[in-house]
Amino acid sequence: MVTPSEKLAESLEVLKSFQDQEIVAIRSRDLSRTHRERLKTNGFLQEVIKGWYIPTRPEENAGESTSWYASFWDFCASYLESRFGTDWCLSAEQSLALHTGNRVVPKQLLVRTRKAANNVTKLPFETSILDICAEIPDKADTVIDHGLRLYSLPAAIVACAPSSYRQVPTDLRAALVMVSDPSDLLERLLEGGNSTIAGRLAAAFRNIGREEIADTIVTTMEAVGYNIRETDPFDTASPMIFTERMNSPYVARIQLLWQRLREDVLLEFPPAPGITTDKINYLKQIDDLYASDAYHSLSIEGHCVSRVLIERVKSGAWNSDSEHRNAMAARGYWQAFQAVKQSIEKILNSSDPGSTIRMDHPAWYMELFAPSVTAGILRPRDLAGYRNGPVFIRGSMHVPPNREAVRELMPAFFDLLEEETEASVRVVLGHFIFVYIHPYIDGNGRIGRFLMNAMMASGGYPWTIIPVETRNAYMTALEAASVQQDIKIFARFLANLTTLK
Repeated sequence: MVTPSEKLAESLEVLKSFQDQEIVAIRSRDLSRTHRERLKTNGFLQEVIKGWYIPTRPEENAGESTSWYASFWDFCASYLESRFGTDWCLSAEQSLALHTGNRVVPKQLLVRTRKAANNVTKLPFETSILDICAEIPDKADTVIDHGLRLYSLPAAIVACAPSSYRQVPTDLRAALVMVSDPSDLLERLLEGGNSTIAGRLAAAFRNIGREEIADTIVTTMEAVGYNIRETDPFDTASPMIFTERMNSPYVARIQLLWQRLREDVLLEFPPAPGITTDKINYLKQIDDLYASDAYHSLSIEGHCVSRVLIERVKSGAWNSDSEHRNAMAARGYWQAFQAVKQSIEKILNSSDPGSTIRMDHPAWYMELFAPSVTAGILRPRDLAGYRNGPVFIRGSMHVPPNREAVRELMPAFFDLLEEETEASVRVVLGHFIFVYIHPYIDGNGRIGRFLMNAMMASGGYPWTIIPVETRNAYMTALEAASVQQDIKIFARFLANLTTLK
């Protein structure tokens, strides 16, 4: 007799076959009703719209959005191909966002297609697809990125609306920075006689410091008889000047974000009192806060810990009991806390804060998960370097950069930390940009808060605990920074927790 567990295993084998083919959007017709119902009942499958499903994790709570946001782009690619074949393309503005590494899940995805009927397809968590009847770019102006049909970079730059420069300036500046030569732009500008767009692009390139490209656009258009009037489409001067092409749009993005957001941080966060001269007392205060800090930081991550357990693992008196997973997390936190304190001691002794964390943060991570290595759950090589695959933030519309981008971003991130002169900016943007990149497969929130407190020490601020009771406000503030690029909420949140003594 086949047991229920064996039947579920059969259904999971079918689901695995889809995942082995990297199929995320599963149509009901591709699964038998028996497998479909069994997987749904056990939490392995979720209906998106009638006849379409995505894989989920049984441990997710009802109403949790993580699986949907993680599947969004792959689902849309498959769904749109099934509806429109090859006769569709995302909007120029959404194409630019994806070209520049912005994979935030939009509330409404705008799709151009000649087969459309201006239809809205409602999707989970108040997201949707709007397909409009409109021309799509020629094949030469189209690129396919993980199944998504996009305008090519030059075609998108030429086609995007003037309002985009004001609404998403970071996307537009990051896109312009990627242009090494204006030839592809000029081909499209000349073919359509787009003198107004040419004037806008020339001024936009001047805004980011690319004078040579701006001059080439103007002189070429004027040479064939067009009168070019430059009009800067950006509301403000660029926070950074780029004289040369940037190879990585991801790096350009965080550089632009850092420079644009730092002014808001300075307005919202109290000035640094200056690094303490009483180093012994400062380190003692950190020690005194350990139990409370561990309880709140681990609880924010969903670990069920008590202060009794924290003290038990601090002394090494823990064993493989029913609290094993939580005990390992607590022990790892204790070991990482000691490593962070050593880094802070270096900073108090005049070591450069950014350089210190650049060198020491791998050791923090190793200590955080060392008990899992000891228990045989992880291999030592699993803790070497940054993540080797995708990662998703629970409930967030922000999709962290891919593994290749992480390896470009982390050195650039530490460059920004080292170059920053204001401790308050290192505190707020250090934490935010680190978790925005999400360089590790796990532990990013804990490392981000350790980094924040190391930067607190660099300005003489006290060690600051983020209470688990404020978790929703904390995550909402980070989400606003990641999705809307509004850092004020997060800076204000941390400022209210930081009590200067």
